[in-house]
Amino acid sequence: MTGKLNGSCFYHLSYFYIDCAVNTWRSSCGTMPERLTEMLMDTWTPLIILWITVLPSIYMAPMNQSQVLPSGSSTGLKRLNEEQRVLHRSKRGWVWNQMFVLEEFSGPEPILVGRLHTDLDPGSSKIKYILSGDGAGTIFVINDKTGDIHAMKRLDREEKAEYTLTAQAVDRDTNQPLEPPSEFIIKVQDINDNAPEFVEGPYHATVPEMSVVGTFVTKVTATDADDPVYGNSAKLVYSILEGQPYFSIEPHTAIIKTALPNMDREAKEEYFVVIQAKDMGGHMGGLSGTTTVTITLTDVNDNPPKFAQSLYHFSVMEDVALGEPIGRVKANDLDIGENAKSSYDIIEGDGMDIFEITTDAQTQDGIIRVRKPLDFETKKSYTLKVEAANIHIDPRFLSGGPFKDTATVKIVVEDADEPPVFSSPTYLLEVHENAALNSVLGQVTAHDPDVSSSPIRFSIDRHTDLERQFNINAEDGKITLATPLDRETSTWHNITIVATETRNHSQVSRVPVAIKVLDVNDNAPEFASEHEAFLCENGKPGQVIQIVSAVDKDDPKNGHYFLYSLLPEMVNNPNFTIKKNEDNTLSILAKHSGFSRQKQEVYLLPIVISDSGTPPMSSTSTLTIRVCGCSSDGIVQSCNVEAYVLPIGLSMGALIAILACIILLLVIVVLFVTLRRHKNEPLIIKDDEDVRENIIRYDDEGGGEEDTEAFDIATLQNPDGINGFLPRKDIKPDLQFMPRQGLAPVPNGVDVDEFINVRLHEADNDPTAPPYDSIQIYGYEGKGSAAGSLSSLESSTSDSDQNFDYLSEWGPRFKRLGELYSVGESDKET
Repeated sequence: MTGKLNGSCFYHLSYFYIDCAVNTWRSSCGTMPERLTEMLMDTWTPLIILWITVLPSIYMAPMNQSQVLPSGSSTGLKRLNEEQRVLHRSKRGWVWNQMFVLEEFSGPEPILVGRLHTDLDPGSSKIKYILSGDGAGTIFVINDKTGDIHAMKRLDREEKAEYTLTAQAVDRDTNQPLEPPSEFIIKVQDINDNAPEFVEGPYHATVPEMSVVGTFVTKVTATDADDPVYGNSAKLVYSILEGQPYFSIEPHTAIIKTALPNMDREAKEEYFVVIQAKDMGGHMGGLSGTTTVTITLTDVNDNPPKFAQSLYHFSVMEDVALGEPIGRVKANDLDIGENAKSSYDIIEGDGMDIFEITTDAQTQDGIIRVRKPLDFETKKSYTLKVEAANIHIDPRFLSGGPFKDTATVKIVVEDADEPPVFSSPTYLLEVHENAALNSVLGQVTAHDPDVSSSPIRFSIDRHTDLERQFNINAEDGKITLATPLDRETSTWHNITIVATETRNHSQVSRVPVAIKVLDVNDNAPEFASEHEAFLCENGKPGQVIQIVSAVDKDDPKNGHYFLYSLLPEMVNNPNFTIKKNEDNTLSILAKHSGFSRQKQEVYLLPIVISDSGTPPMSSTSTLTIRVCGCSSDGIVQSCNVEAYVLPIGLSMGALIAILACIILLLVIVVLFVTLRRHKNEPLIIKDDEDVRENIIRYDDEGGGEEDTEAFDIATLQNPDGINGFLPRKDIKPDLQFMPRQGLAPVPNGVDVDEFINVRLHEADNDPTAPPYDSIQIYGYEGKGSAAGSLSSLESSTSDSDQNFDYLSEWGPRFKRLGELYSVGESDKET
């Protein structure tokens, strides 16, 4: 037995949906438009045909007969066993897989989605249909008797496109499943209820001006939330509502292009375009959305620069400073940015070398400046032709003409009261250093370039002549010498001459004057430095002792040439002679050997030095020659006579080594003595007779009653041994004292206190006694103490009863101590 969902039922059910839609429209809005009725029929007719022809063949699913077999039927079991032996193919009982429901449907009654039916249902109402899954019981409700499924709520496909549910047939009485559960899908069928949207809008785009038709501008995109697979609800078509005839849009790609050629930015720069996107393929009844696109034309260099006027007039004073701007010209360009930049040049005129023009980067003006000085008396006006040309040229627009323009500039030079002008920009004067005072060194001249030609007065800027070595005639500009000159002190003198108009003292000019002092032979040559020569005792005859050179402060034109000679009385010097060298130096030679320091230690040799100037100058310099002892290879070792008293054969190096050894020994001895002096422990000579078995240490505190090592208490334990004399072994006294004769021997029963006092008195008067830091008393507290003994040992042997109850009255700090002593008393009584 098999169950089925009849295809004819779906057919009638679908047309029922159409009728419901039409009736709903009529009830709420009146008569439905004929076009809308046709759209409904066009939409549902293919679906009806699909349900009738396809669904029965697609959704027929075989079901195992054992799943629909009634329980307890022996005939069924026998038939099942036979079929298992024959191995026939089983059929499946469910014939459906998915259902459809129209979204946004809102009728007076819940919409019937479909019906579930099984072949096991004989119509006796013993089968109960159960529905579970997405929206079961809330969105979808099933009639448990008939299997009809109704949609209880209005559905939106954009929120949820499909629902997965599970259906099962059970026995109504026992709730036992008659068949296994089966899963199916309810799909929400889309209707056109969402308008297209431009998510990224509004848009901004740019396109170069003067573009050809069809130039790409931008692309827009709209989205539709409806189902793009089913029907035309999401099929969009684009169109332009505003912006024609300048731009066009492709209906399906939404690419915006230019529709007119040669759109000029200078005429209109910005366009506002409205784009519409309509679904349903653009047919009537479709929903639409719009967006705006602001399209801006970008600039291209399609306009040449143009001067605002063809002729410019400027005037300038003749004394204007070089580089100073005298006027501006402007060539306007309708373009912007880089396309509007221009360069200016002077292409013609009689002042091309006098003036220059540059471009102001901020304002794009042409600035005219002065390159060379102007002179009203020489030329009173100039005419220039300037040109402005674009820097960046677009070759596409060269056919429109040259991207440049020209203008004429006339410049008038006006007269100004100019300062005096010197005949030369600089002056050079020469004077000998022995020139006479008030002698004329030279002359400067200046004149007033103005037509009035004012007289000129000259003066020296004393800031450049602080020592006032020069004077000038204020009328004719002659420079004279005021103080003597010395070339060796200063070769050059730089002064500044000031020329001032007598009619206008503000008109002043300055000129530098360089005065060179020429040399005169007024200085005698002399040794370049203080020379001291050394002569070896074992030197040979003719040996060069020293080479000396001379200097001369003068500066002859042909250079220095010196003549050397000995004094007339020293010409026949028996010891030394001189020899002129080619390099203008002098060599001193020894005439013989055998010089001795003991005979003469120092020789003085006067030498006369003369120059070749006019008149010749000369001076006498004395060379000191010292006799020294030298080694065999001529190296000077000693130049003192005292060196002879040294032992023969003992060199200077050996003497230094001996001296170093002596110093080292002295340092070692000093260190040893210092270390001995800073030792903390004295040197103790141990002796077997020393009854004390410890080493005395100073600056060491005693260890209290438990310290039995610090002192020898043998004497205290044996008072009879006081007569024994134990000499100290750690020091050696300056005077040898006899052993101390104390009191008579004290028997063991004497008072120890008295005994200690006696020994203390002897120790204080005995210089040989060791300097003990303290006297240790062991087990003795003395007699006659008013406070009594505090020893716990002594109190323990006392027969007197003690009460410590008062400790508890001293406060919480003594509470524990009182408890301890109270316990002790109780234990004692026990």
